[in-house]
Amino acid sequence: MSSTTHPSLAVGRRLPNAFDLAALLCVFAVVIGVVRVAPATFKPIAAAGALAVDLAPSHLPEYALRTTLRMFAALALSLLFTFTYAPLAVRSRRAGFVLIPLLDVLQSVPILGFLSFTTAFFMGLFPGSVLGLELAAIFAIFTSQAWNMAFSFYQSLTTIPRDLEEAARSFHLTAWQRFWRLDVPFAIPGLVWNTMLSMSGGWFFVVASEAITLGDNTWKLPGIGSYVAEALAKRDLGAIGWAILAMFGVILIYDQVLFRPLVAWSAKFRFEVTAGAVAADPWLLKLLRRTRVLRLAADGVSDAVGRLAALPLGGVTGGASATPQRRTRMGDAVFFTIVGLVVALAVVRVVDYITANHIGWADLAEAVGLGCITLLRVVVLIALASLVWVPVGVWIGLRPAWARRIQVVAQFLAAFPANLLFPIFVVLIVRFHLSADIWLTPLMILGTQWYILFNVVAGASAFPGDLQEAAESLHLRGWLWWRRVILPGIFPYYVTGAITASGGSWNASIVAEVATWGHDKLVAHGLGAYIAQATDAGDFPRIVLGVAVMSGFVIVFNRGVWRPMYAYATRRLTLS
Repeated sequence: MSSTTHPSLAVGRRLPNAFDLAALLCVFAVVIGVVRVAPATFKPIAAAGALAVDLAPSHLPEYALRTTLRMFAALALSLLFTFTYAPLAVRSRRAGFVLIPLLDVLQSVPILGFLSFTTAFFMGLFPGSVLGLELAAIFAIFTSQAWNMAFSFYQSLTTIPRDLEEAARSFHLTAWQRFWRLDVPFAIPGLVWNTMLSMSGGWFFVVASEAITLGDNTWKLPGIGSYVAEALAKRDLGAIGWAILAMFGVILIYDQVLFRPLVAWSAKFRFEVTAGAVAADPWLLKLLRRTRVLRLAADGVSDAVGRLAALPLGGVTGGASATPQRRTRMGDAVFFTIVGLVVALAVVRVVDYITANHIGWADLAEAVGLGCITLLRVVVLIALASLVWVPVGVWIGLRPAWARRIQVVAQFLAAFPANLLFPIFVVLIVRFHLSADIWLTPLMILGTQWYILFNVVAGASAFPGDLQEAAESLHLRGWLWWRRVILPGIFPYYVTGAITASGGSWNASIVAEVATWGHDKLVAHGLGAYIAQATDAGDFPRIVLGVAVMSGFVIVFNRGVWRPMYAYATRRLTLS
């Protein structure tokens, strides 16, 4: 009996079906939306309506689309940054010595600190054009996304199990092949969860990135962020409600269309998968599998990516080094001397700039004192967030079906801007004569807890199934199970989340320590409020001083607390 497929059946399988038509309509809808809003990007700033923000709800779909496009543009830049920065920090000992502390600084520098300088830079590139402001907003969103993703990828690269490392060496993979066949697949589960968190982080700071105020100049790019800023300025609770609804709708759409399929797809990259460890595929993946033309196109793209990943680029990993030890030590001495000179020169330049603008020791002492207050808030909030979200994250991560249900809710809560809670907090504090130093502090937790939750969920999702089965067979329960089984397994993920939570908390202090509702403005004592007020006044010397002091706090705290914990977690995992 011949196994040859009848020609008419083969042709029929290649013809589009109703599912292809539905997918094509969705693609056309996205393209039409992009084409509709793209011309506004190239308008002159002085053009009528170029930067106008109308609180009518009918404008929200357009504003939501423009904000979403900015966030996905920033996300693409963040992925490019992640795939270049983290591998360089891991593969080069000398580069890692510089890049990891630099990443600590970058994640702690407030978005308002970036906006103070980058807005002028991008507007200088495109003078008088909305494009300059668009690029400044995208860069600001990028700074709220990239550091978390880079830390996640770095953590994955430093905790690859030894047997996988040995397999890569035994197959004589080149650096390029190893990157795409070992590094990226091993990092995918954690990176997907942190990408979701980074998108939410972009929403958290969307008001600061779209409603740009510097000195006497204010620009509001049409978007949900500027819509919220306008509603807060006019004390329009109805408009705030519409903004929340629009934001939830956008998050729900890209969760269903992008992140839910990505989480399901990432499950196949788990180091070990046991029966029942993977939840059922989401509806969109099931729908795509019923298409014909789209599946053929996807197979073609997959084959092209596979051939690209198989190219023998770079040297074979794991080979013996031919560099004499003496030459290596001499190179290290030269390298670290150059780095020390560059750092010393940068410090001298910053000090000269500050002192030249009549900033003295009293101003430095004030900034350091306010930094200590903010540090206390950060430590307390991270401790509270850890106590609450580590058990919750473990429970969610070990139950994929529940993870799917909670995913969109967690994304929405993580994306909820602190500015939207200003009316509640300001009214309550003013009405009951409460202390702003205490009662504005909970606003910072919105930028803290989700880094811990999402990373713990990623760690629990990647927890090896054989270890779970072994714990069950040994009847490990209660605190013994937490201490001997799950906490050691998720510890590297938790530390990664805690490091990014620390930086996120410092960043959130800019938003949380100054709350405005109409004409009422509350200011808590802290370094975040110091930088925010300096930014509003256009006081560049104090902005530089505040950012420098904040960076110093973060570096000392990370070097003294988080990095030793991270090194311990890495040694424990790689030796196991």
